[in-house]
Amino acid sequence: MTRSVWKGPFVDGYLLKKADTARSSTRHEMIRIWSRRSTILPQFVGLTFGVYNGQKHIPVAVTEEMVGHKFGEFAPTRSFYGHTSDRKAKRMASAPGAEGGAAPGAAPAAPAAPAAGTS
Repeated sequence: MTRSVWKGPFVDGYLLKKADTARSSTRHEMIRIWSRRSTILPQFVGLTFGVYNGQKHIPVAVTEEMVGHKFGEFAPTRSFYGHTSDRKAKRMASAPGAEGGAAPGAAPAAPAAPAAGTS
């Protein structure tokens, strides 16, 4: 369920203070935050935030298109390495002896022996 419009966007108070001090200073450094639930406001455009994902701070440079979204959307907490079955199929296709169209793991075909009794 979304937040009520009459309540306005949620932003942690300390986040507004940090953004104001970063705007007033001339240095462009990353603002480290832990509030993934805070909404990105127009005052944050142009700043770089380090959003904590549970392990480290992911740098997020705020643009105009991000206004209205949450900080947590831009710092994924899980790493997707792909499906293991895809890697297994790829490994089996590149295995030696698999290019003859034989089933994976099948023994190579032996040459036909001459018939007995014929010269």
